[in-house]
Amino acid sequence: MASVVKIFTGSVSRSLAEKISESYGKPLGKELVQHFADGEFQPSFEETLRGNDVFIIQSTVPPADNLMELLLMIDAARRASAKQVVAVIPYFGFARQDRKDKPRVSIGAKLIANLLAAAGVNRIITMDLHADQIQGFFDVPVDHMYASALFVPYLKKLNLPNLVMASPDTGGTRRAGAYAKFLNSELVICYKQRVKANEVERMTLIGDVKGKDVVLVDDIIDTAGSITKACHMMLEKGANSVRAVCTHPVFSGKAYDRIANSAFEEVIVSDTIPLKKECPKVTVLTASKLFADVIQRVHNHESISSHFEFSTIM
Repeated sequence: MASVVKIFTGSVSRSLAEKISESYGKPLGKELVQHFADGEFQPSFEETLRGNDVFIIQSTVPPADNLMELLLMIDAARRASAKQVVAVIPYFGFARQDRKDKPRVSIGAKLIANLLAAAGVNRIITMDLHADQIQGFFDVPVDHMYASALFVPYLKKLNLPNLVMASPDTGGTRRAGAYAKFLNSELVICYKQRVKANEVERMTLIGDVKGKDVVLVDDIIDTAGSITKACHMMLEKGANSVRAVCTHPVFSGKAYDRIANSAFEEVIVSDTIPLKKECPKVTVLTASKLFADVIQRVHNHESISSHFEFSTIM
């Protein structure tokens, strides 16, 4: 008997999950989360999972309850005799902790990978990991999607006459360089020195932006301090306009105010993380069709390599 696809969602990703299920053509499965007075909670599935392919959609954005909810749902599905349990993690939290960058710190991304494996996950589907090498932390298959499939067509429709791609830091040079290559544009780089996390002391520009339409590319915008500072610097250097594309709108602290008060034409993000409030300068592109297609291909044992190729979206 062929297995059946069942799609469920954790609490934080319900909006995206509803769009994914609609694109897939199948309603979300029934689940219930029981909350106890002390803050403990227990997810449960309200329908049979035996012999089914179960896809659980949940970004592991803070607070840690979202990660714990995903782990409990994976464990419950495994104990309910699901054929396979696939965690669809649009935003993989703790990914910035991908190495020991100073003594006596954890490698949080590896720890999360171990926790997911211990819970019983069979496969991971995610988008734009902060560092590609995190895929190697898992002993299960990882399908790593790229938000360029959303952003590049949108940027092409803007038809910017003097397009220049920019990286807000040296760590994102490879990502911005890929956009520049396929959009046939120049690349500039911001070099920044930090006092501490989320606080930039000094920023300089490598490259020329005079008279150009600049698009900054990043995977995460957290407090928006660095990227709004980069926007201001681009305009000071003579840029005609400045936009940003960002996969994961973490938007913590003063991020919304900084973006709203910035000189950005727009900040283009995906819906891997739900926005906490409306912001007139933020444009949201949904990743639901991409995830729905990957779920379909995984269930049917079809190739998804086309989603790994930047050139296929052009």
